[in-house]
Amino acid sequence: MKIALIGYGKMGKAIEQVILEEGRHEIVLKITEFNKADFNSENLRNVDVAIDFTEPDSAYDNVMLCFKANVPIVVGTTSWPEGLEKAKKFCLENNQTLFTSPNFSIGVNLFFQLNKQLTRLMMPFNNYSVKMSEIHHTEKKDAPSGTAIQLANDMIAVSNNQYKSWELTKESKTGVIPIEAIREEHVPGTHHVRFESDIDFIQITHEAKGRKGFAVGAVRAAEYIYGKKGYFTMDDLLYFN
Repeated sequence: MKIALIGYGKMGKAIEQVILEEGRHEIVLKITEFNKADFNSENLRNVDVAIDFTEPDSAYDNVMLCFKANVPIVVGTTSWPEGLEKAKKFCLENNQTLFTSPNFSIGVNLFFQLNKQLTRLMMPFNNYSVKMSEIHHTEKKDAPSGTAIQLANDMIAVSNNQYKSWELTKESKTGVIPIEAIREEHVPGTHHVRFESDIDFIQITHEAKGRKGFAVGAVRAAEYIYGKKGYFTMDDLLYFN
């Protein structure tokens, strides 16, 4: 495939490295902070799939520009819920192709499934309180992480209305999942979900060793949507749907 790489931060560089190592695809357009004007319909003509890891305030416009050029796009940007809903609606109504995920790591997406199952198992035992924490590098701008939000929303969805919302806080409240966001140097991503009672606790953890897992997942997503139309997530790629 001929790939457009939109965004050239840490994730963009990691995706580029995976593509170069695997040698199956070609980056024909690379948009950095220094050549944003090159991201246009003309330069997208020879692109098979675009991969976007930029900022929440630019994700929607980037998606719409790719749609205008009929280019499928994978978006790894998080914390753009209103723009995502509009982009998804436009995608489905206009026969375009969009793949999004709060996290492209295969391991994290298995962790999502494990988290939902554990939550279901814990619901009859109201003597356990829940808390969540996420740790990321100090350059990460959004808090909580998109992955933590997905974990919390999944718990709300399967909790039979025992959990109604999440909050960015350390404090436990009835019906609320507290999420603590911690920022430390050189941490690619760690997530804990902990159920605790007076006598014990049960905790599941996913800890990324680096960015390569996220980058590989993004490339697999690009391969998955090539030649397809519609809206897709990692659940489709991993056959969880």
